[in-house]
Amino acid sequence: MKTYATLGPACCRADLLTELLDMGLTGFRLNLSHTTLTACRPWTEAVQAARQASGRDAELIVDMRGPELRMGPLSRPVTLTAGETVTLGPGGLPVEPDILAAVAPRQEILLDDGLMTLRAEFCGEAVSCTVTRGGVLESRKSITLPGVELLRPALTAQDLLDLDAAAGQGVTAVMQPFVRRRRELEQVRAALARRGLEHLTIFAKIEDRQGWQSLPQWMDACDVVTVARGDLGSNLGLLHLPAAQKDVAARCRRAGKPFLVVTQLLHTMTEHPTPTRAEVLDVYNAVLDGASALMLTGETARGRYPAQAVRWLLDIARQAE
Repeated sequence: MKTYATLGPACCRADLLTELLDMGLTGFRLNLSHTTLTACRPWTEAVQAARQASGRDAELIVDMRGPELRMGPLSRPVTLTAGETVTLGPGGLPVEPDILAAVAPRQEILLDDGLMTLRAEFCGEAVSCTVTRGGVLESRKSITLPGVELLRPALTAQDLLDLDAAAGQGVTAVMQPFVRRRRELEQVRAALARRGLEHLTIFAKIEDRQGWQSLPQWMDACDVVTVARGDLGSNLGLLHLPAAQKDVAARCRRAGKPFLVVTQLLHTMTEHPTPTRAEVLDVYNAVLDGASALMLTGETARGRYPAQAVRWLLDIARQAE
């Protein structure tokens, strides 16, 4: 069983990363949706220092931007209150033009993995929306338009720049968002080959219905299938997420394909030192379903108890095994 923790301000000290590796953690994920690999050099140097101090060849996965839909940058967090009207686009919350063009009246818009929701009312150069579920919105958080697909390149210009820097920063794997077609993974393979990075592992994320349903067509083009439950849950609706995860697990078992489960495994531990019973059962069942890897995200990136979260993840996984 492989286990990963996401890097972030809460854990990016060489001594703490060394401690996590000594516990038995396999490696680390670096989310580049909000930043660049070059800007994260202090973090990748901390990983290298932890590798040397622990004597362990820790993996380092970079999670690419890819075709994922996200908010633009905000100067400060914005509080959205249920019932209020907000604007997306010029004069309001920053959103890329192709997202605005895809929104129709009455369209549901999910923000930050569905933590907040909007309903589009008037669509034009900007989109007027009613907040249906409020919260605090931060920069570069995800946007989901259920039932809508935008055609975007598999790798952005910034992704290519990040790959240029990968070899010099100890990257061992890439994680490709929103995989829907085999050719997207072929484009990633080709981009790696052009940089002499053919040896990097490719994690392919299932994050919407199309990616899930087309899994048999592209599964063998990646190394590890990733059940990315944040956007997948937003796209399918939470009630349909368990069946999707179980189906992906069954397909991967039949094909002998490794798969990883990620997102909110121990979400309570972002703020609390122990998980809930439901979270323990969730992780335990993921292992029983055949997951070859588990990954923490916010629990270690920004949580108050990163070491405790890793310890719980490891203990639950070992108990299940």
